[in-house]
Amino acid sequence: MRDWQSLSHVRWDCKYHISFVIGFLKGKSAIRIHRETLKEKRVTGLEFWSRGYCVSTVGPDEETIRKYIRDQEKHEKDQMDLEFE
Repeated sequence: MRDWQSLSHVRWDCKYHISFVIGFLKGKSAIRIHRETLKEKRVTGLEFWSRGYCVSTVGPDEETIRKYIRDQEKHEKDQMDLEFE
């Protein structure tokens, strides 16, 4: 494997816009996590991932990453209030 390929975490064909790729990955991973954790329970209307995402092609600095994480923690507090039947 070439060095530049070994550092890739996610690689996609450039014909797909980044928003589609992230949405696809979030959707498929949420379905799989729900199937594995909820087993027989059928729950609708849940959102597993918070809305939005952070993409940087240059590399954000540490403060930008910390701010993004802090903002995500605010969204996660609402997720903790989910009720299962």
